[in-house]
Amino acid sequence: MPSDADTGCPSEDIDAFFAAQERKDQLRFVICGSVDDGKSTLLGRLLYDSNTVFEDQVSAARAESRTYGTQGDAVDLALLVDGLQAEREQGITIDVAYRYFESDRRRFIAIDAPGHEQYTRNMATGASNSDIALILVDARKGILTQTRRHAYIVRLFGIHRVILAVNKMDLVGYDQDVFQSIVRNFGALAGALDLTGVTAVPLSALKGDNILVRGGSTPWYQGPTLMEVLETVPVGDGERAGAFRLPVQWVNRPNPDFRGFSGTVASGSVRRGESVVVSPSGRQTSVERILGPSGDLEEAVAGQAVTLTLADEIDVSRGDMLATAERPPELSDQLAAHVIWMDTHPMLPGRPYLVRFACASAVAQVTDLTHRIDVDTLGRFAAKSLHLNEVGYCKLSLDRPVPFDAYSANRKTGAFVLIDRFTNATVGAGIAAFALRRASNIVWQDMKIDKATRARAIGQRPCVIWMTGLSGAGKSTVADRVEQKLHRQGMHTYLLDGDNVRHGLNRDLGFTDQDRVENIRRVAEVAKLMVDAGLIVIVSFISPFRSEREMARDLLEADEFHEVFVDTPLEVCEERDPKGLYARARNGELVRFTGIDSPYEPPLAPALRIDTTAMTVDQAADEVIRLLDADPSGVAG
Repeated sequence: MPSDADTGCPSEDIDAFFAAQERKDQLRFVICGSVDDGKSTLLGRLLYDSNTVFEDQVSAARAESRTYGTQGDAVDLALLVDGLQAEREQGITIDVAYRYFESDRRRFIAIDAPGHEQYTRNMATGASNSDIALILVDARKGILTQTRRHAYIVRLFGIHRVILAVNKMDLVGYDQDVFQSIVRNFGALAGALDLTGVTAVPLSALKGDNILVRGGSTPWYQGPTLMEVLETVPVGDGERAGAFRLPVQWVNRPNPDFRGFSGTVASGSVRRGESVVVSPSGRQTSVERILGPSGDLEEAVAGQAVTLTLADEIDVSRGDMLATAERPPELSDQLAAHVIWMDTHPMLPGRPYLVRFACASAVAQVTDLTHRIDVDTLGRFAAKSLHLNEVGYCKLSLDRPVPFDAYSANRKTGAFVLIDRFTNATVGAGIAAFALRRASNIVWQDMKIDKATRARAIGQRPCVIWMTGLSGAGKSTVADRVEQKLHRQGMHTYLLDGDNVRHGLNRDLGFTDQDRVENIRRVAEVAKLMVDAGLIVIVSFISPFRSEREMARDLLEADEFHEVFVDTPLEVCEERDPKGLYARARNGELVRFTGIDSPYEPPLAPALRIDTTAMTVDQAADEVIRLLDADPSGVAG
């Protein structure tokens, strides 16, 4: 091994170098703009001029510039970051990419967000993980619709500081008036959005002006270069100054003598001996030990992954939150929030989705879509649903209370995602505004006569027989025969039929997807009440969506819901067409008719499948009765 004398580098210099590297903080910024504003070129310039790319990467970019480049014989710096083949062929950014570089003063993570409107959800993902935003504007085009959209989204996701990078100044002759006009226009937008910290920089990503060094072509500009702004903007103050929050990700039990609670400190700090509260239980205790990767610590701060041990033996589970006792988080099963929709299928109020906060999960329904927000004009409009990339202000109801903070106070614990329960796809991202206080004013009234008492009084076990299938499948006919047979056995029943219910309870609902969801939600709640009354409830509804049928199942106990699929082929239903609906749908007189221009999602694992083309009505009804008799609990209590 060479000595210090051999290398010419004293060990104290090496130690000082590494110590300086460890002291560097880190800035995460999202870089966004409209298509062809030059995001990839700017980011390539930052990587190239900061000596963050290897020579072989530059050589590869030089070679590929002949095929995909836009700069003639010169190296197209955009190719250093447009990694996908489709991006190179089209000259656009499609996916969110994370680029790492550093200067003498700071480390950086640049989150490269797509510019196309169709990828707005990707841009929102980048904004939610950033400290500041760099919004790029083409000097020739000025403030565009996409500029306004991106400015709104970065503000929505809690970013107050913005760098307005006016690019391609070389293509407008470095005209000061052009730059100042763009700054004025953006300033009006920033004022409307309450973006309090905007720094504007004129630059040319292609030529390198005002990026790392001041450009001689803009003698009229006396402000900082882009790198100087990136190096000096404050970082992380909000997270460390906030209230202590540690979402528990893992209960650490390496042996019977140790029980710790592991996670990353989301905000604030905690010291050994400090009082903390466990949410949602509300139990209070104090911190006994703080363990980091290298051993015990006196204090843990935001961003650190630690394990805490507590002074008292109290129940703490994965999904709970440890917080400062003086400033606990909100705890509610109802909240108001902004939601950006990220799925090609629309958001439907009333449909159950999984909601996932920092580590707590629940089942959530959008009970009210208050308004949709036009991110171009900032106008608010009435809406019944949200579509891809749309933003709305919603009220959500959860199946249990979860701990969270208002997003404006804590970005880590105030953000959540909505997940489709069947595909497990992330369909929406939300930011909590506040808990709805009406939730704390409503409690379950204790009644002396309960479901079990009512069921014993009439000598039967209540349940729901949920019959689903296409129009004309024979659901109502079979359901009616089932009720007749049960009535003759002395059972107490009630039949909820789709058409009959729409004459009264659901007469205000149409046949849009959102109305279908609400139709089933109401019927499921009525069926639940009837089961509580001790009845055997027969439900005969098309109920086309699995999600709503699963919601109905979740309202009841495990052995109280029996899904019966009346599986009659579409062509047979059309031949029967008892109400003439299929003929009208085929003629265009009925729109959004299930099986024709609106989907039907058949059950994946029904308790019983009935083929009405192979059995009589009596045989089908007898199969349903046998299903109930096969239940170990039986219908006769």
